[in-house]
Amino acid sequence: MTTHADQIRSYFKACSSGSGEAVATHFTDDAVIYDTNHSPIVSSTAIGEFWSRIHDKWVGPEWIVEQVIETIDAAAIEWVMKGEAEGQPFKIRGSEHYEFKGHLIAEIRQYWTFDPESPGGGLIKYPYGEPDRLGFDD
Repeated sequence: MTTHADQIRSYFKACSSGSGEAVATHFTDDAVIYDTNHSPIVSSTAIGEFWSRIHDKWVGPEWIVEQVIETIDAAAIEWVMKGEAEGQPFKIRGSEHYEFKGHLIAEIRQYWTFDPESPGGGLIKYPYGEPDRLGFDD
């Protein structure tokens, strides 16, 4: 049986591939992503197109799920994205809340903010170095 964690990891693999079509298959047709960095993205097709554009902004971007806590129809995760910008490697961390309908993602609420002029600078107000935070491994 596929778990929500399996579905999220598969979605992140699709994001890392740069294929908007592969990303879209993980969502309900009317799915929505809410994010502190941009306006909501509505529909599986729009989400796939969005992630394809995001992928193309960086050199070698890879999204990795670090921690998943799941219930029957929801999950919370912490993730890291690694890539390169202007010849410099960087790493961005974030956390998200997922709602599912069946095995498909119906909603994501992303909680992370970074300075797009300095992607390796870390998340704004993120508790780096604090013990006992979800995914602590810095």
